[in-house]
Amino acid sequence: MSDKQRLEHDIKTLIIEALGLEDIGADDIPSDQILFGEGLGLDSVDALELGLAIQKKYGIKIDADAKDTRNHFTNVASLAAFVTARQAA
Repeated sequence: MSDKQRLEHDIKTLIIEALGLEDIGADDIPSDQILFGEGLGLDSVDALELGLAIQKKYGIKIDADAKDTRNHFTNVASLAAFVTARQAA
């Protein structure tokens, strides 16, 4: 498993744990599945909780008001790329 795959798996697990999703496993969430609306069906409250969980787990700062923040939360792959970029910064 590559570092990218491991990070994506960890983020999927974090989504499930942070949001209390039942009857779903990390392998049930494709990395390119849209997280909000039609995809996984998350909402704005979920976004806040997920943002806090990511900040806590990975020690990064997420600016909720930044224009591109919403794009980073599109899917697991974009979140993983965001976390990687922030950790390297």
